[in-house]
Amino acid sequence: MVAVVTDKSGEKMPFYKKNAMDEKISPSGSIQRGVPGEFMKAGLVTKPEGIGPPLHEQPNEEQFTLVLEGKLHYVLGDEEKIVQKGDMIHIPRGVPHRSRAVEGPATFFTVKSPSGSGDLNEDHKTAAKAEEAEKNYPKG
Repeated sequence: MVAVVTDKSGEKMPFYKKNAMDEKISPSGSIQRGVPGEFMKAGLVTKPEGIGPPLHEQPNEEQFTLVLEGKLHYVLGDEEKIVQKGDMIHIPRGVPHRSRAVEGPATFFTVKSPSGSGDLNEDHKTAAKAEEAEKNYPKG
């Protein structure tokens, strides 16, 4: 016997297949497939090499990111490093951050809370040192 799982309103709980999820190109050029939940939103994001938003912060969202493929040059607060497949990053609210794929494209799974409208890009505020951070990006 298979149990039917429902949410608190009695609706069937959704399951998602990556290739069936709506694909969106973000303002900075990354490929995003996201879904909203009640308290969080989740998404699969692929960044072509060198693509990404400027240094920014999310005043209202906390975020976790797990790198699935490739490598990312990451700036998080005062830290800067290369993260790769299997690395997880915690991005607290209000902390300036940005990432760029290096040595080819990179794909990651990300979760943000609260859900808001479900748009992965809705709570972006360009950080004060955005131009300075771009000077440190290793352009190969």
